[in-house]
Order: sequence, then structure tokens, then C-alpha cells
Amino acid sequence: MRVVNRQGQELKVNQSQNRLLKLLYSHFLGRCALKVLTLPFITHIGGLYMNSRLSKRQIQPFIQNHHIDMDQYEKQDYRCYNDFFTRQIKKEARPICQDHHVLIAPADSKLTYYRIGEDTKLWIKDTMYSLSDLLGNHELAQQYDGGTCLVFRLSVDDYHRYCFIDDGSKEEDVYIKGVFHTVNPIANDYYPIYRQNSRSYSLLHTLHFDDVIYMEVGAMMVGKIVNHSLDSFCRGDEKGYFEFGGSTIVVLLKKDIVEIDEDIVSHSLQHDETRVLMGEKIGMKK
Repeated sequence: MRVVNRQGQELKVNQSQNRLLKLLYSHFLGRCALKVLTLPFITHIGGLYMNSRLSKRQIQPFIQNHHIDMDQYEKQDYRCYNDFFTRQIKKEARPICQDHHVLIAPADSKLTYYRIGEDTKLWIKDTMYSLSDLLGNHELAQQYDGGTCLVFRLSVDDYHRYCFIDDGSKEEDVYIKGVFHTVNPIANDYYPIYRQNSRSYSLLHTLHFDDVIYMEVGAMMVGKIVNHSLDSFCRGDEKGYFEFGGSTIVVLLKKDIVEIDEDIVSHSLQHDETRVLMGEKIGMKK
């Protein structure tokens, strides 16, 4: 799958993370290693390291390897790697489109569009989901049949804070614990490796786009979803952030609510991801 800009030009992306994951998932020994790496106490240790001063030495090599323009970000003294990973961007670097008929991107990411049908399969973090699998709620999934699914994939070099796409209010977050099985022969009949990442979703009652499902999908190992406690919100308000790990946001909209920009639809049909920035236009209200 290629990553392209809004004009369809292919972008160079660092593939080291993808190569490592492919190596781990495609070999028996790699899957055995992942079984150990995803144990709770191992992920806890990883999290402690990323929040320790020892991890600070990882920051400068990462900036250089991924060619990150630090002039876009607020100046601060990073205490640890997670401080750097959750860095704040300057507001002027990510202007939020305030036209309420415009659907905006919630994060810097690589975007894929899906039209939702009964047999729709979504590829998220190298795992195939049905919408019911993703939500863990068949009745709720049915309400979005014929609607729009937007998958925003964040890689490790992206800005890892995300915002609300409209004004509105939200219900209590729903958390779904992830699973990871590598030795179940029945599961392997359905998926090469049966795994589902931990995820959290909110039902948003928005002013202009009806009820929207907004989901954050955590990283496999030390990635952590941190959502702010807000009952109501405005377009562009920060919803939360991811700690270390490439992560994903999924936005579900009901039928006949929005029309996604033609370039994004076209790229998705060609199995390409479209690079978008937080706050930019990606569609229009119908």
C-alpha cells in the first residue's frame, strides 16, 4: 500500500516499523516473541522505560532518522521519550477549518475510506475486522450500514494528539480489551494470526454530522490511549493523545451524512492511503 499526498504523488515513508512487524507476525518464532512481549508485565516495563529519564537519549536520533521539523512544535525540555512523543504542536501549524459544513481530519495521519456494508472488512493494524467485531456491538454496527468509515493510521513520526471533528457532546467511553492468539488453529482458519488491539470508542452527538462513533485503537505493546474527561466539546478541541506506539483512529458516520472528497475516495479504491493533517478538509456535509 502506498502513501500519497492529496495530488496523488507518492510520499517516501520510513518502513522500518512495518518491516519489523512483518518479520514478527510472519514467522513462528516472531509470533512466539510477540506472545511474550504483549504480556502485561512486559508492557508495563516498557511503559516505565519510556517515562524514565533513560529514554531521553532516544529522542535526538529519532528526530534525525525521521526528519521531523521541530520548528512546528512548542519549545520544551523533554523529561523522557513519552514527553517528546506527546509533544504539543503550535496552533498556527495546524489551523482548524471552522466551516461547520466541512468534515475535518482529526489527526495527522494516513487516511483510508470505506463505504460500510454488511460484508465490509476493515484492515486496521494488519488485522481484519468486521464492524461488529470492531465495536463489539452488532446492534450499534447496524445503525451505520450504508455509511462511511474513515481509518486514520498514525505512524511513529506523526503528531500523536487528536481533536474533535465538530461541536457536540459525548457519552461515556467504551473500552474493549485486545486479544492476541498465535497458536489457535481454529482462529488461524479465519485470520493468519488472530489478534485484536485494545481500543476505546465514544458515541458523539454532534451538531452537524448526527451521531458519530470516534474510536482510538492502541498500539500492540506500550502504546496507551489517553482521553480527556469532557462531556461537551467544540470543533478542534483536543480529545486526547497516544503515548508511544503507532496508533489508529476510526471515525464512523451514518448513511447520507457526508460526501468524502473525491481524491481520498479515488486513492482508497486504488488501495493507497492519503496523507492528511489535523484540521484540514476531507469532506462536506450532504
